[in-house]
Amino acid sequence: MDGRFKVHKVDFTETNCNTIHEGMQLNDRIHVPHVDTDSYSVASTTCLHDPAGKRRRSLAQFTREALPRLENYRNSKRAMKRPSLGELHGGEEFFIKDPHVGNDQDSKPSMPSHEGGVKLGWIQGVLIPCLLNIWGVMLFLRLSWVVAQSGMGESLLIIGISAVVCVITTLSLSALCTNGEVKGGGIYYIISRSLGPEFGASVGVVFAFANAVSASMNTIGFCNSLNDLLSSYDLKIIDGGSNDVRIVGVIVILVLVFICCVGMEWESKAQNFLIAVIVGAIIDFIVGTSIGPITDEQKAKGFTGYNATVFAENWHSDYRPHDGIEYNFFSVFAIFFPSVTGIQAGANISGDLKDPASSIPKGTLLALLLSMISYAAFVLIAGGAAIRDATGDVTSILNNTVSQCIGECPWGLHHSYVMMQTMSSWGPLIYAGCFAATISTALTNLLSVPRLIQALGIDRIYPKLIFFSKGYGKAGEPYRGYVLTFFVASLFVLIADINVVAPLISNFYLASYALINFCTFHAALIKPLGWRPTFRFYNTWLSLAGFFMCVAIMFLISWVTSLITFVVTFGLYLVIVYRKPDVNWGSSTQAQTYKAALTSVHRLTHTGEHVKNYRPQILVLAGRVHARPPLLDFANLITKNNSLLVVGELSDQRISHRTKASRMKQGYMWLRSRKIKAFINIVDGLCFEMGAKAMLQAAGIGKLAPNVLMMGFKNDWRSCNTEDLLAYFDVLHNAFDNRMAVAILRLPDGLDYSRIMDDEENGGCYSSGDLTLLGSHQATHNGVLASPLSNRMMHADSNLSISHLGVSESIISTSMPALGILNKNICNNKNLKSKKKAAAEKILFTSSTGQTLHRSILDNMSIFQRKQDKGTIDVWWLYDDGGLTMLLPYIISTRADWAQCKLRIFALANNTNELELEERNMANLLAKFRLDYSTIKMVQISDKPQESTIELFNNVIQDFKEADCMDTECIISDIELATLQEKTNRQLRLRELVLENSIDATLIVMSLPMPRKGTVSAPLYMAWLEMLTRDLPPYLLVRGNQQSVLTFYS
Repeated sequence: MDGRFKVHKVDFTETNCNTIHEGMQLNDRIHVPHVDTDSYSVASTTCLHDPAGKRRRSLAQFTREALPRLENYRNSKRAMKRPSLGELHGGEEFFIKDPHVGNDQDSKPSMPSHEGGVKLGWIQGVLIPCLLNIWGVMLFLRLSWVVAQSGMGESLLIIGISAVVCVITTLSLSALCTNGEVKGGGIYYIISRSLGPEFGASVGVVFAFANAVSASMNTIGFCNSLNDLLSSYDLKIIDGGSNDVRIVGVIVILVLVFICCVGMEWESKAQNFLIAVIVGAIIDFIVGTSIGPITDEQKAKGFTGYNATVFAENWHSDYRPHDGIEYNFFSVFAIFFPSVTGIQAGANISGDLKDPASSIPKGTLLALLLSMISYAAFVLIAGGAAIRDATGDVTSILNNTVSQCIGECPWGLHHSYVMMQTMSSWGPLIYAGCFAATISTALTNLLSVPRLIQALGIDRIYPKLIFFSKGYGKAGEPYRGYVLTFFVASLFVLIADINVVAPLISNFYLASYALINFCTFHAALIKPLGWRPTFRFYNTWLSLAGFFMCVAIMFLISWVTSLITFVVTFGLYLVIVYRKPDVNWGSSTQAQTYKAALTSVHRLTHTGEHVKNYRPQILVLAGRVHARPPLLDFANLITKNNSLLVVGELSDQRISHRTKASRMKQGYMWLRSRKIKAFINIVDGLCFEMGAKAMLQAAGIGKLAPNVLMMGFKNDWRSCNTEDLLAYFDVLHNAFDNRMAVAILRLPDGLDYSRIMDDEENGGCYSSGDLTLLGSHQATHNGVLASPLSNRMMHADSNLSISHLGVSESIISTSMPALGILNKNICNNKNLKSKKKAAAEKILFTSSTGQTLHRSILDNMSIFQRKQDKGTIDVWWLYDDGGLTMLLPYIISTRADWAQCKLRIFALANNTNELELEERNMANLLAKFRLDYSTIKMVQISDKPQESTIELFNNVIQDFKEADCMDTECIISDIELATLQEKTNRQLRLRELVLENSIDATLIVMSLPMPRKGTVSAPLYMAWLEMLTRDLPPYLLVRGNQQSVLTFYS
């Protein structure tokens, strides 16, 4: 605990100290060792000092509270963790930690901290690398050519546009870098943490590629300058041209990569020497032009010294073809722009900086200012002291025909890339400066690419890059990344032409800069609470202007290359969208999603409802998400991609926050595995009825609130205790009281598979204290009652008809892949004897204990997930509830898996003599609603039911009759039976008609009888539903809220 707290010394009296000591008892989890008071000094900052010398204790011994410290806010395993709310407030979770809940961040690999390496300041880490990147190959080999093509006026405009783009991007970059701690990864890290992994990773790969190609371009410039130097001495390696560039270039790339691998310290020392050489070359050039031409050879090559006439001639543009390529303003801009793309050099090695947040803005802006001034000065110097065309022949000076060439001139700004050497006071120093500039820029680029690849690999965005992200040594040097960078850079060195490579780099850099500006604009516009950059000199709309400027320049340079850049970036973006990496970086896109959702909900709240826009928004009481797969699958059939689905779990016991969070996480994983889009709502600490009532009233927000309650049929209603039956019945009343529609689903084999799912989840050791199995209910299988499983919870659906079966571990891996990693052991029929094949086909899986799961069970669990065979959906639209009874089956029939199931409509006729007329009226109504169906049949339920049906009904209600039932709170009185005899007969007659017409249907949908308050008792009502649904195909009982959900108006 030493060092954690710093508490000022406080004087206490002995009485006060004793009071504190006795009143603040430590929790059993906190062990307080014996403290030797002699070991503490009066000056200790971690102790409460007693003047009497009797008691000196650390503040941690008196309270569990933690003081504000930086370490409490770090995302690392080594960070100190403040006590949780459960530890401070107390409760079960303070003593018991859920083993299923952990810190996700601890399980993920992290970026090497580079703490063992050298940390750089803003001059060494940002200013010098940026200057070295900017003062690159263009300064010594192409700037004079740019002046010749565009003239001084347009050259200054090119530099000005480049400066505006870079300044805006630098301001945006500075805002992003100062909005929190910047780690390794440079541009990728900044964009991915701002806009999310999709944008960050796609641009990061493109940017890494651009840096590698930029290293190639500068290496080509080095080789060209070396060839020029050798040619002045009539020397060459092979041909003095492209092949020499390729051979020397690959060797140079290899040497530079080796320098990078040696470590940051050696690289920094090399940069210091290189920047000194470049500055010396710049001074040499300025001095040489100030002195003017000394020899006739210099004059013959086009060096005139400062001259007003030359200045005037070179002010205007003179675009000419070069190497067979026509040039204009933007094509020259494309070649020049890579020379100012060094502003990201500091950000690329952000992980190696002492203080990235302050170093990057300071160093980058100063480097940009110095470089733009130097470029502008070089343009004015080159354009005012040299002509565009020169013969190079000394005799032409006498005839005053230096610029009058026969054929193509070999010298002058237009034709020679070594005019700076000619105009300098000492040519070899210019060569040295060119070598230093190209080598340093290539070195900086080669240094940044592996770091970027390492960041991508560690974040596991692209799996193929993970191999190259491995770090070695204390500094975590990515040696494998250096090898990959070497091969990419060497490949582009083989092109051996700067003018071909430069435009491609320009587009990649402009795309990266556009995204940087958009990141700042997006974050500043959305303004999440975490957006608090310490750099204040940025503007939201200026960043947006920078974004559009970059995109516009990209297409003006080359629309083909721009399209290729966007296609590559978009392809990389789609890869990440498809993979959906499990990362959460608090990006501004997440903030925008929240803001857009909130705005939409508010707008929706103030939008009037219309029947044409009605959507069934379902609250399904399914218990644990994975406990009743068919119920959720069926609800998803209705709401899929169109409306709200809320999964409600009710528990009468308190669930700790840790356990609840774990259940929510596992539940959403399970939903995602079954491609169900739903929300999970857990209510604990209330009985089933009160919990359901609370959920009915509080679920949803604004207009995004459930309007349909869906439950499973309570199969054990005859055997459960009275409280459970009344609670189930009262939930229906509560739903209707809240003007919600009700849907009850019943399957022949039940809905509740919690026994299977929980056994697998708990490793086969199910505890009755687990809150997944909801209900003190009994299972029925083939008419035999099973013993109650638990008395701790009751739920809407309580059929456990498969409880007698053994369970295979592989059930979840196949049907519910999110619930565990399980072993599959499928029988190999080829190795079985023929007499055993039939038995083997009935068993799909076996577990390691030899327990079996029958194929029929698996089929029942996924009944609403598979494609349905040709069949019918029989709709018994008995009463007008607003049209929901008709709408739900129509929605189901539109699903691809139910496309072969046709709707058959059954409706009640008022008059037996007018069946044909009523059938035409119903057909006309459905036609106006534009609902497709196959047949319509009108039925009569006024006939008396058969004796066998009446006898079956009497057997169902036998235990609840007044004379036989011991529970007076849940009985069916003779008066009630007599009063509701006619309604009962209608239900019995309906059963006979359903058995007659729909016994082979794929799905039956019928209007739910209305349980009128104070009129019908719970057991009688459940008996009606039992008679309507027993021994029938999948059955859905529906009752709308009497508001129209169908319309024939346009």
